[in-house]
Amino acid sequence: MLLLTGFVYKPKQFSGINGVLYYTPQILEQAGVGILLANMGIGSESASFLISGVTTLLMLPSIGVAMKLIDLAGRRMLLLATLPVLLASLIVLVLSNTIPMDSVVHAVISTVSVVVYFCTFVMGFGPIPNTLCSEIFPTRVRGLCIAICALTFWVGDIIVTYTLPVLLTTIGLAGAFGIYAVVCTISWFFVYFKVPETKGMPLEVITEFFAMGAANKKAN
Repeated sequence: MLLLTGFVYKPKQFSGINGVLYYTPQILEQAGVGILLANMGIGSESASFLISGVTTLLMLPSIGVAMKLIDLAGRRMLLLATLPVLLASLIVLVLSNTIPMDSVVHAVISTVSVVVYFCTFVMGFGPIPNTLCSEIFPTRVRGLCIAICALTFWVGDIIVTYTLPVLLTTIGLAGAFGIYAVVCTISWFFVYFKVPETKGMPLEVITEFFAMGAANKKAN
């Protein structure tokens, strides 16, 4: 169970979310977002900060949607539904930075892709690993396991935060987000084959569910 949650936590960070959160202005500036607001007399750097703030505000209703759907649709289903959208936004962002196109079109596509990336992440890949972490461990070791998961989370956060600027200067925006797209693809397959649905199940039942699975593996 600890391996399962750790594997979900690592891709969660390696999908690039914290790096994108911390460096949104720089990413948007490199994507050419300044062109969109140039006619209003807003400079490229100021435009990046402005759209970064708007993007953060758009994440709030997405969090509300996630809180509603997590018990209606289920943890597993929400992950399986949002990860392809997250992957699609990354692919579009990669393509928009590799295929030659008009600068305004490029800026619009890149900005929309970043906004969709943010909103989709906070609806699925953001909250659900934390929810699973609090549900699947036996009561006697839950505190210790949650602490290990939190450590995994912050280690991944540090790695992504310090590597993203290096990636942007070496392989560029397309290369960096291409790596994150690969991580999201691997994550979808892992969720599909390994992550069970825990919606509506009492914690005691979830513990027994995983205990039976472990016993069956030993028997085989």
